[in-house]
Amino acid sequence: MKFDYKKSLGQNFLKDKNIIKKIADSINPTEEDLIIEIGPGAGALTKELVKKKSEVICFEIDTRLKEILEEINSEKLTIIFKDFLSIKINEYIDQNKYKNLYFVGNLPYYITTAIINKIVKESNPYEITIMVQKEVADRFSAKPGTKDYSSISIFLQYNFDIERVCNVSKTCFEPVPKVDSSVIKFKRNKKISANDEEKFYKLIKDSFTQKRKNLRNNLKGYDLNKIQAILKKYDKDLTARAEQLSIEEFVDISNNI
Repeated sequence: MKFDYKKSLGQNFLKDKNIIKKIADSINPTEEDLIIEIGPGAGALTKELVKKKSEVICFEIDTRLKEILEEINSEKLTIIFKDFLSIKINEYIDQNKYKNLYFVGNLPYYITTAIINKIVKESNPYEITIMVQKEVADRFSAKPGTKDYSSISIFLQYNFDIERVCNVSKTCFEPVPKVDSSVIKFKRNKKISANDEEKFYKLIKDSFTQKRKNLRNNLKGYDLNKIQAILKKYDKDLTARAEQLSIEEFVDISNNI
């Protein structure tokens, strides 16, 4: 397809049919559910999604794709030409109408975290299946004590089970990007809950303010004596860095300070 791809929109359209089928096959909604596709591009994945039992709503920022996307003939499909980040989900989707919400998309790296935050804050997603840069997928699923473990790792793993559907070579896209990608699935599953989630999220953010510094330095505004007492239960102290603590340990601190 001849198209003037916009680098500013992070446009790299997936063309590999095997990968498209893998993504589609990983999503199994019923007629009571809704698929929300973010950034359908030329509709390669959309064409597979409309074969599902559920309705499909797509949000596409680039109105130049209107003619191409409107060629997809399905009564179950609604295409909204808006920037997903700029809209309020409830203004476009009656969430009470559906049993489960499935979000899917091939997301540019520079807005991946912003889109996930928006989905979590404005809806109750059952699953989020997205394509991201492979190194970003590594960060999302990183474990404590590894270099990729960060505040975003904790935020996502606190809210979801994370599964890697497949890795995707850069040659599967048009135009070819500089890096390989991964398809990852987030499935809502809270195993542990903080008493005050805003407080918990702030603690995580503050703990990772300067990643090379220890907890004593990053959490100066907190009651360090209380934190030290909690850490002692886990054979740790304030000289530990944030990446050494598990989600359960952060929840314990948040619940008791």
